[in-house]
Formats: sequence, structure tokens, C-alpha cells
Amino acid sequence: MALRQILTHPGGAHKDDFLACCVFAAIHDCEIVRREPGPADLDDAQVAVIDVGGEHDPERSNFDHHQFAPDHEPVCALSLVLRDLGVYDDARRFCDWLETAERLDVTGPRETATWLGVEPEILGRLNSPIDITLLRRFAAVERVAPGEALHEIMRWVGADLLEYLRSLRERLEFVAGHAELWEAGGLKVLFMPRTEPLPSEPSAGLGRHLETLGIEEETSGLVYPDRRGSGYGLSRFRDDPRFDFTRIEREPDVHFAHARGFVAKTSATDPARLKELLELARV
Repeated sequence: MALRQILTHPGGAHKDDFLACCVFAAIHDCEIVRREPGPADLDDAQVAVIDVGGEHDPERSNFDHHQFAPDHEPVCALSLVLRDLGVYDDARRFCDWLETAERLDVTGPRETATWLGVEPEILGRLNSPIDITLLRRFAAVERVAPGEALHEIMRWVGADLLEYLRSLRERLEFVAGHAELWEAGGLKVLFMPRTEPLPSEPSAGLGRHLETLGIEEETSGLVYPDRRGSGYGLSRFRDDPRFDFTRIEREPDVHFAHARGFVAKTSATDPARLKELLELARV
């Protein structure tokens, strides 16, 4: 069912209600209104009531979490919207920020910081002008209409999130069908061969693939097609210091090695040569 309006609470804006509105704006391209809902709004399935109203009833497009019991698992308005769209499990798996956002909204910064194992003031250091400006501008208006700058930005945010979840699932299936696990110098390395057409980000999804296999802690390096050339990139996985690619910077087929040793680019394409370079980079 197409929505004709997205309604969320007035006053201060938070990431969960902002992002939930972004997702629905990307799908339905309708106006966003910031006010308290009335009974007619809650009963109208074409009006999505977000983070307000005291009801979670997806059949009537109501997505509030504030009425849940204190011992309920931490979920926010965004969680409820993503569940309704059938992408919540993938979002929790692939969006590392989501669980933190849920906990921040439900339990507050101090308890979230304890859960993360950091001091509360650390969370403030992670804010950026992007967060502050978008939320402040959203909080300052009563209505955001299609075509307005803020509405377009919100549609982009929602569309990119949904596209990321869709494309990453497809990318993981693609990686699973092509990637190979190598051993070099006693270390495990994931190799992604060149394919046609070449993805815009050839290394995308490799880390998530290793997590799917459950071997991310055992893997030290990645080899993947260089999107700027016909060769390959070689990099540490999770910055494993047992590879130092400055050790191969003078090799004739290596045209770049970062001064900090975490990545290199080579024109080599033969797997045997790539494995030899990995052996040479082994610390």
C-alpha cells in the first residue's frame, strides 16, 4: 500500500525517527509531517506514524516503540520499519551501527557506553557536523515536502541504506561463488579473481564473506582486482601486521605500496606470482 504521508513527533529529532522517515520517504516519496498524531492518523494505513502514538501496528502503519516494557529488547522506530520491510535481519548483520543506535535511543548514552566498553564522553566525540545539522534542520520544520532540499537528502539516505542491504546480499552470493581461500607464509588470504563486468568496488563484501564463513579471525590478507588497473590490490585484513607491503615496493611489477605497509598494487595477474608477492610481504 502506498503511503500518502509520514508523520513523526515534533520537537527534538533523533537518528531513529529521522532514519525511519528516510526509509519510507525513499519508497513512497510523500510528505513528512512533524506533529502529534490523532486517532484518525493512527487508523489511516496510508499515514505512517513513526516514533509516536503509543502503538506498534504495521497493518495500520504505526511504528512506535515507547510503549514496550523496560525489559523488552532494545528496538527503535527504525528497527520496526526495517522489520516491516523484511530487511531487519540483514540490517542487524551488515550495519554495524544499528545495534548501537537502538541502544542509544532506548537505554541512553551512559548505558550504551557501558555496553560498548567505553567512557560516556567517547560517544560525543563520534558526532559530526553532518549528524548535528541534519537532525537540527529536521527538528526545526513542521513539514518536509517532496522536492525540497531536505526531503531529497532524506530520500537519498533511505535509498542508499536499502540499496546497500539489497546489493550487499547479492554481492555476498557473488563472492561466495568466486572467491578462493589461499595460504601464504602460513597465513590465510582471501583471493577474489577478476570478473566481467568488474564491480565498481571489487573488494566490497570480502570481509562480510569471511564473517559468514566464520574465519574472519583466522584470515590475514585480501587479494582483489584493482579497479584502476588490470592487476590486483593486496591488503591486510583487519590491519594484520604480519603483512608489510613495503617489503615488496621494489618489485618490478609493484607500482604502489603504502608507506604504512597495509596495501599495495601490482600489475601481476598470475596467481602464482600473487602468492609469491604475499610470501615476500610476510613479516
